[in-house]
Amino acid sequence: MFAVVNLFSAAIHGNTLESPKNAKKKTGLSKTRRMQEVFADHLRHVGRMYPREKHPRVVLIIDNAPWHRGKPIDEALRDNPHLEFKRLPSYSPQLNPVERFWEKLRRRATHNRLFDTLADLKNSLRAGLCYFQTVRHNVKSIIHGRPKRKTAK
Repeated sequence: MFAVVNLFSAAIHGNTLESPKNAKKKTGLSKTRRMQEVFADHLRHVGRMYPREKHPRVVLIIDNAPWHRGKPIDEALRDNPHLEFKRLPSYSPQLNPVERFWEKLRRRATHNRLFDTLADLKNSLRAGLCYFQTVRHNVKSIIHGRPKRKTAK
């Protein structure tokens, strides 16, 4: 699943990735390349949700995952020049506000559950996203909460 959370309105826009069994054999693409293609589609979706005419600059905070760079990403950004990346330092998920949201979504949608099918998992994630769309004040408090500090042991 790829998602963006608007830090001002707490609106959530998400897309799910479906990776078929033996995807490399079927598509001939590596996992990273498939993820790049899906992330590029997600960026185009974000570009449609936040059109350049209304939102001349949209900043996306991202980590250094290998699928956040590459030719498909460059093409998607060329199609949406108003989208801009701010990359976080390596190994610093605590700095990314969306990571706090992911933790709450996983707790609501996937923790302590066994899914019979991928469709069941996706339905649970979508239901979780729909729930959080109805309680945006909660989303704001989640994403603007204080990051957890790592403690030395």
